[in-house]
Amino acid sequence: MKKKLLVLFFFISFVSATAQYFDKAPYDKQYYTWPVGATKAIVANFGELRPNHYHMGLDCRTDQAENKPVLAAANGYIAKVKVEPWGFGRVLYINHPNGNTTLYAHMNDFYPALEAYVKEQQYKLKSWAVFLDLPANLFPVKQGEQVGWSGNTGGSQGPHVHFEIRDTETDKVLNPLLMGFPISDDIAPAILRLAVYDRCLSTYEQTPKIYLLRKVNNIYVPVSGQVKVNTEKVSFAITAYDRYTGSTNQNGIYEAVVYDNNKAISGFRMDSISYAETRYLNAHIDYRYKAAGGSYLQHLSRLPGNDGGIYKTDASNGVVDFETEKEHAIRITVSDPNGNTSTLEFNITSIGNSKPAPNSAATGLPVFHPGFINVFENNEVQFYLNEKALYDSFHFKYNKTFDAAGRSIYQLHNSTVPIQNYFTLKIRSNIFITDTGRAVIFRSYGGKTDYVKAVYDNGWYKASFREFGNYQLLQDNTAPTISPLGFYSGIKAAKLTRIAFAVTDNTEEIKKFTALLDGKWLRFTNDKGRNFIYRFDELCGPGEHELVVTAEDQVGNVTTKTYNFTR
Repeated sequence: MKKKLLVLFFFISFVSATAQYFDKAPYDKQYYTWPVGATKAIVANFGELRPNHYHMGLDCRTDQAENKPVLAAANGYIAKVKVEPWGFGRVLYINHPNGNTTLYAHMNDFYPALEAYVKEQQYKLKSWAVFLDLPANLFPVKQGEQVGWSGNTGGSQGPHVHFEIRDTETDKVLNPLLMGFPISDDIAPAILRLAVYDRCLSTYEQTPKIYLLRKVNNIYVPVSGQVKVNTEKVSFAITAYDRYTGSTNQNGIYEAVVYDNNKAISGFRMDSISYAETRYLNAHIDYRYKAAGGSYLQHLSRLPGNDGGIYKTDASNGVVDFETEKEHAIRITVSDPNGNTSTLEFNITSIGNSKPAPNSAATGLPVFHPGFINVFENNEVQFYLNEKALYDSFHFKYNKTFDAAGRSIYQLHNSTVPIQNYFTLKIRSNIFITDTGRAVIFRSYGGKTDYVKAVYDNGWYKASFREFGNYQLLQDNTAPTISPLGFYSGIKAAKLTRIAFAVTDNTEEIKKFTALLDGKWLRFTNDKGRNFIYRFDELCGPGEHELVVTAEDQVGNVTTKTYNFTR
């Protein structure tokens, strides 16, 4: 009888510890209704892992089609409207009496009255891209009222509505799946692999030991059995995903908690994330492992420089210490908002100590640390990183080479170490720069490139970046190229429905595109930054017209073309 009571006690303790580690989010589950007139299902959930950011809402299905009704999720008023080539594309914000704001992105069109207002403001501001704050009484809406049509605009890669719920005052984004939306979920998350890190070393200067998993009696365990390490301290990461009933999509996980000898020591949960902290995703994942082509590994302990708010830890910060006990029983639970939970269990044993990390004197390389100002300076290149820039320590590597034209290339470490904040890079002027207004700093690494206009300052050129890589100071004398698509000077345009131009530049960035029809500004759209398009409307009536188009790059190189046509 005593044995049964003891087992019952430990079972209750286990359930209690699991349930109480995170406080329950106090959200009203009756306030909102589904925001799309289509099947109530999602493609992506809140907190999913993306390059350099978390996914900050729900991607609502639109039945693989565009122009589905977009509906106000609750009573309120339209507070903001934004139109941009990338990002959210066409997006509106609705403020609600409960202190929240809902956001609806990637829309094709707003409802007619709002569409007309936005067009009026675009012509007033002479800009297609706008971000408008609207008076509270201008566009009131009722719950379920149509506010526009779904689409695929901006950074979207397929038809859907990106939907967010934010705290209006703080702009912090809340997990909509905690608000009672009718998304059926009776499937527990899947845990694919375990990674073990030697926390006597930097996570950037080691390759974690990876363990594949299998299920035994519905519990995940390492295929290899017991885990053995040669170190005094370890932490863990996992690859995992979640699914919803009737869906094959591999979505993000909501919560994970680590237990050491039945005591919760660390975990994370995707309740709310601010845009100010979304880049901390690069500290939440093993960035180096992912950059090398691996899968997402999510750290279950906070890296030293990770100030993101998704973690909760005890004094150990989720690091298991073998100083007093050489074997530990580890349990990792992964849960979704509906309480479906999967468990990974294993014993881990320390069989020795790791080699100490090499110091600067031994390697000849400076060590950069999170929480400190890190400076690099020589006669040709300079930068410093502020205290919040780094997540973990590493030995900084620098090298200088030359391109075929004899221009210097400065290798500032490599892009497998992420940086949280922008830093100012300074490169000394050289004989290749003859026009201070045309200077750019060019960054390349792993097939990716960036050109940023450089500002001259007392013999140095400076620009802001937030990635390591290979840098050059260059001069850009090349103007953008304007190419008409199915349009030419002298064309009879009565049967055309639009005018389109492809505009390209060697730096891949067009700072400004302007079109004047008979001397008056004409609105050209630029969705996804591809082509500039004008769809014929009342502003271009029958008769002869002159269209003047101008493109300017970021250093001021300009191309202008004139076309005469008849409608």
